[in-house]
Amino acid sequence: MTATKEYLAEGELQKPNGRFGTRHYVVFMLFLGMANAYVMRTNMSVAIVAMVNQTAIEHEAEVFDDECPDTDYGEPADPADHKDGEFLWSTSLQGYILSSFFYGYVITQIPFGLLAKKYGAMKFLGWGMLINSVFAFLVPIAARQGGAPWLIVVRFIQGLGEGPIVPCTHAMLAKWIPPNERSRVGSIVYSGAQFGTVISMPLSGLLADHGFDGGWPSIFYVFGIIGTVWSVAFLWTCHEDPITHPSIAEDERKYIQQSLWGKAGVNIPPIPWKSISRSLPFYAILLAHLGQNYGYETLMTELPTYMKQVLRFSIKANGTLSALPYLAMWIFSIGVGWVADWMLTSGRFTHTLTRKLSNSIGQYGPAIALIIASYTGCNRALTVAILTIGVGFNGGIYAGFKINHLDLTPRYAGILMAFTNCSANLAGLLAPIAAGNIIEGKPTIAQWRIVFVIAACVYIFTATFYNIFASGTRQPWDNPDNDEPQKPVSIEAPAYENGHSNLANGGTTATNGTTTTYRANNAAEQRQ
Repeated sequence: MTATKEYLAEGELQKPNGRFGTRHYVVFMLFLGMANAYVMRTNMSVAIVAMVNQTAIEHEAEVFDDECPDTDYGEPADPADHKDGEFLWSTSLQGYILSSFFYGYVITQIPFGLLAKKYGAMKFLGWGMLINSVFAFLVPIAARQGGAPWLIVVRFIQGLGEGPIVPCTHAMLAKWIPPNERSRVGSIVYSGAQFGTVISMPLSGLLADHGFDGGWPSIFYVFGIIGTVWSVAFLWTCHEDPITHPSIAEDERKYIQQSLWGKAGVNIPPIPWKSISRSLPFYAILLAHLGQNYGYETLMTELPTYMKQVLRFSIKANGTLSALPYLAMWIFSIGVGWVADWMLTSGRFTHTLTRKLSNSIGQYGPAIALIIASYTGCNRALTVAILTIGVGFNGGIYAGFKINHLDLTPRYAGILMAFTNCSANLAGLLAPIAAGNIIEGKPTIAQWRIVFVIAACVYIFTATFYNIFASGTRQPWDNPDNDEPQKPVSIEAPAYENGHSNLANGGTTATNGTTTTYRANNAAEQRQ
């Protein structure tokens, strides 16, 4: 006897049992990839301290404020413990070296977003990170043989290789993760950035002091090996989407494909540029992303400078304190992601409301922290606490705007993320420029208060714009039901040991004499 069953609502989807599924493995690998990317991004800031001969170069006179008493908290116990490096690089040249990576990273965001849409995201992500990792081995060679110019070239190429990490990760999440799992999955994957930073900073410092080949080169050799192993494992074991995966369980494949409403991997129509350019929900994400990067750069780069110049307390010299904000953000972001998905599965909250609530915590929280920090006076302990709490609350963005691209348009999420992430990274460069101009020659508490209040206002404005215009509903310009008819595409289903075959999303599966017809549903999406 043959029976036919249609899945019309999300609640009727047959979710696989609680086992560790293929999609969970993909999420785990993407988390490690994000962590590896941020290790590669931040390790130079630690290594360059050990690379440069600080005693031999001329130091610019750093201006300190005299409103707060002096302290030796956080400073090295014995200056004799400091080992001078082998390079005579000025402060300005060090700045060029540190920024070279980010120039390569920014300019490849949009091109890789477009290429991933056409050719698939997985290979660009894997090969890009492999290039990043392999060129890490060349950092010591370039620095010693070619000096700063060759080092800048190598770091620039590393940045080019890391360009696909965010847009391609977003594109893969769109193909692998059902809507009601996106909050926690997105938070887990992108919290890899904080995890990588927490691991990188103390381990890089340890390798710089006690590593092989002079100390600092071991930073790039060790992390280069780790990155290469991850890249090879990712390219070998992961696949673009559930349709092409040869060994995914059939019930998990059906669950993912049914949840996503519309084919994720084939026959994607041309990018609807005109509709995207007129989409207020897209601009809501864009502004939120811009405000996030400006505010985050202020929190993470300017507050430590404030504490050194005004409070006479170097948080950067204390590895434990410098890692605390990142650790707080990592833990909090994962917690918010789980709560956000519980809100969605409970049926009491729409995707739109959930995204706005999460994002409000992630951006209003740091804004309040910045304002409070500007009035803490000379209280060092309170300032450290505010820094940690503010950055911790910032983790709410991962269940807010950061994953919102997938709600609006699963099929073009990687492209939207490429545009917003590229723009946001450029905006983030404005934070130190603005702060430098405001406090130049007069780093008083009053001047620093202006820096913090400006950043807080940027947070508040962009978060408010997001709360007014953001949406968690799949947009009409990405409605598969409105696609123009296309020529049939033959997809050869993977073979399974039990002889089953699958045609994803709209196909049929024959199992033990029972034919099940699947129709992509949008009932849950329309409720949002």
